[in-house]
Parts: sequence; structure tokens; C-alpha cells
Amino acid sequence: MVAFNQTLQNIIEKSQGTAARTLDRLPRFTQASLAKILGYPYEYPDLDPLIKCMMAVQLKQGKSGLISSDIAESRKNFDLQMQSIRNKPTLVKRVEDLRLPLHSGTIFARHYHPAPNKKLPMVVFYHGGGFVVGGLDSHDEACRLLAIHARVQVLSIDYPLAPETSPAKLIQTCEDALAWVYQNRKQLKILKNRISVAGDSAGGNISTVVSQRSAHKIYAPQAQLLFYPAVDFKSRHPSFFANKDGLVLTGQDIDHVTTFYAEQHQIELDDPLISPVYGKHDKVPPAFIITAGHDILHDEGEIYANKLRHRGVKVHYQDYPDQTHGFLNITPISYRAKKYVIEISKNYRKFWDKNS
Repeated sequence: MVAFNQTLQNIIEKSQGTAARTLDRLPRFTQASLAKILGYPYEYPDLDPLIKCMMAVQLKQGKSGLISSDIAESRKNFDLQMQSIRNKPTLVKRVEDLRLPLHSGTIFARHYHPAPNKKLPMVVFYHGGGFVVGGLDSHDEACRLLAIHARVQVLSIDYPLAPETSPAKLIQTCEDALAWVYQNRKQLKILKNRISVAGDSAGGNISTVVSQRSAHKIYAPQAQLLFYPAVDFKSRHPSFFANKDGLVLTGQDIDHVTTFYAEQHQIELDDPLISPVYGKHDKVPPAFIITAGHDILHDEGEIYANKLRHRGVKVHYQDYPDQTHGFLNITPISYRAKKYVIEISKNYRKFWDKNS
């Protein structure tokens, strides 16, 4: 009991990092008990108890959600949170920061190559963060896991964020980055011109929009990997109301993102530029779509998978019922999340190979 109480104290004081990894090693029933002791007030019976504990600690600290009305503070808090759970990074043989001279302006990117002397497929990765927060560092470990376990190169794109950047400019930059990769495929040692796009949440949205816009262009991606993508700003599905409180992504987050990404730039909520569920789905590449059971965005991801299937697009859809939005980012503290991301990476490569 003394050790248990000490763990509780560490979690309350540190909330992340070492304390969270200690908690992750405890039995699940102990984690569930700890969530109750911490006073987690929400009824999510199937939610991973580690996540319940993490959410309970955040609530005790007066924290909720990812994005507030204060953009600078939101970015600072998100970066600090990602730094606090950082662990020894997964080893990738070559990791290099690049400057991409695009038509829309120069941006930064990070290139991961697990076998620099070999030709490998390339995944162009767009990070999540509600179009408002996040960057190369926040998704560094996710890109490392993808590179190693999918046996691919990864180029993580540091695209300009909203609201300073409009959806039109943001998407154009991301499409230009994809075109740049295609134009430099020989220098990058890309296997047989095999290029795909990937992203989580907002990055999943970007991947779908870029895939739709480039469908008939020479640099169109061959596949897309979408982690709990945001694809519909207009509709509110049952998963929104079931999961809008007490989790990583809240209903208030969605309201702020809608304001910063759509309304401030006078974009209609059903415009395919921001809501690809309303776009043209013909000729888009095969899609590997992941959802989390406890996620506001769960239903729109599933609906998008069904829409693509209906249009004849090859789709693999996989739900992780015990996870919530953002599990791609908690692999440094969650064995279960890391196991899932490794599984997804391996299966994505198989899916891509099969449908090339």
C-alpha cells in the first residue's frame, strides 16, 4: 500500500514521463482502482484504465482538452506535454532535418530512413494537432515507429499552422510537399516511385484532402494511412456526444478548431477543402483507416471508410475500442498504444504492398 500511495503521489506531482511508465507496468485492475481513487468522473467502461488515470490527473490539475482560445498558450502546453512523456527514442539509422524549397514557400521537414543504403517506399507524414498545435518534435516517435515497423522512409512535414495560415494555403503547402517528394524521388532513393501519405487527426484530414486534390496528377500518392482522421466539420455524429468530455479531444476543442481553421477564414463547413467526406472520392488511393473507440471523431472515420468502399476504393478499416484520440502520441508511456502502432505500421505495409 505504501508503494501504491507513492505511485499515486508521483503521478499527481509529475503526471507524465517516469511516473506514467511506472503506472503502465501495474496490473490493469490496479490502474482501474487508481482511476477511481483519483476521482475520474466519467463512465467509459471499456476505456484503457491507463488513459483513465492520465485523464483523471489532468482534471485534478485543472487541465482539459488540447486547444483553448489562447493559441500561444495551447501550443506551449502541447509541446511541454509531449516533452514530458518523451523517452529514449526508437533508433532509426538516419534522421535528418531538411528545408524544402516549395512553390508556396520554404518549410522544414524531417526525414527518417531506416536503411539508408537501400531503396524504400516513402510515406509523407502530416502531423495532427487540430491544425493549430504540433510539429516535427511532437510526432517524432510516431514517425520513428512507422519507419522501422512499416520498413519505409518517412518525411514528416512541418506545415504552417492555423489560424495564421488559411486552409487553402495550408493544403497547398502540403500538396507542394508531396509534389517535391515525387520530383526528388531518385535523390531520395524511393523504391519504384512508391509514395503514400499518412497523418493523424488533422494530419489525417490533410492526407485525405491532398489525396483528393492530386488524384489525377502525376504525383498522386499510391496509398493513405489515416489515424482517427477529422473528415467532417459540418456534422455531429453519435460518437461526438458520447465522447465529448473527459478525454484527450473534447467538444470544446472541436469548437475552437472550427473557429480557427474554418470560420476565421470564411470557409463553409461542408467545403471539401476542410471536410473531405463531401469531396470527390473517385480515383483516390487505397485507404488504411484507424479509429479509436472513445473518440469524438470515431463515427466520421468509419463513415468515411464506408463512403470510400461504396465508391470502389480499396479500404482496410480497423477500430481500437479501448483507445481514445491521440493514442499515436502516447507510445512513450503506454505499452498498449505502442503495441497497436507497431501492429498498424506492419499491417499498413502489407496492405500497401498488396494494393500497389
